[in-house]
Amino acid sequence: MTAKETTPVEAGAVSVPYGHVIGNEKWRGSQIAQGLQGKIKLILEDGLGFVDFHLSNRSCILYVSEADLVAGNGFKRRLVRFRNASSLNGIVIVEKTQISDQYFPAVQKFIVLELGMTLLPVANQGEASQFIIQLVHEQSKDHTSNPFLHKKCSQLVEASILRTVQQIPGVGKTKALLLLQQFVCAGGK
Repeated sequence: MTAKETTPVEAGAVSVPYGHVIGNEKWRGSQIAQGLQGKIKLILEDGLGFVDFHLSNRSCILYVSEADLVAGNGFKRRLVRFRNASSLNGIVIVEKTQISDQYFPAVQKFIVLELGMTLLPVANQGEASQFIIQLVHEQSKDHTSNPFLHKKCSQLVEASILRTVQQIPGVGKTKALLLLQQFVCAGGK
């Protein structure tokens, strides 16, 4: 373990402006970096620790290459250290190719079930860069302008609506309140 890996996340890299990605210097000249440049603002920095790419919204990406999968369990230690030391939302991108296909089920079980992290299999670095671009664009969108998203009503639930929902067999006051909170427009508000 090198000195750079002792800190899983660089403190200043956590708040990334929308539309930007801070990438680990080791990706300079790679297919991922080439795919990102020109489409989003990529800033390469040294000393990001275990993280490969920082996105906005306290999200980051850890990339597991085909070579990492075939080489053994070294990447697992990196993922565990990241998860234990960071409060960031980590997305793990794994190269799933014909060569690494045999290792994928065990890796999937480890990442998703044991670590509870998000896993995304990709065929190559170009596909990974396309995913990162889509994720950055999605995070930078204005979600308040979507007319199909319901706005939460701050008004109290009327007693008549609550009593009506409680008439459903097996639904008491607690479940009725939960249902009305989940489906806030049930009362026509």
